Amino acid sequence: MGNSSEIYKITFLNKGKVYEVFVKQVYQSDLYGFIEIEDYVFNEKTQMVVDPSEERLKSEFNGVKRSFIPMQAIIRIDEVEKSGVSKISSGDNITPFPVSLVGGKADSQDS
Repeated sequence: MGNSSEIYKITFLNKGKVYEVFVKQVYQSDLYGFIEIEDYVFNEKTQMVVDPSEERLKSEFNGVKRSFIPMQAIIRIDEVEKSGVSKISSGDNITPFPVSLVGGKADSQDS
């Protein structure tokens, strides 16, 4: 993934909220268990109505070169034709997938 004309919509959980951002680069990280996203795309059109959710995301990711998102936080990755409005919504109806990155044996009873 990485053609300059490709745009990806990444939906992920962060601090109990669902983040939806648009990026130009997404790939598996060298850090085990993470996805890297970079080259954020925000709706740069001049408009009279300002979306506070997108403005919050723009300020949160201002100056961020690359983000490392844990795989278990990823809800969905879509390749889209054009970027949309980035947003933050409540994660009330989404439960994170329980994952343990620490290897270990499950408890079992010897017969």
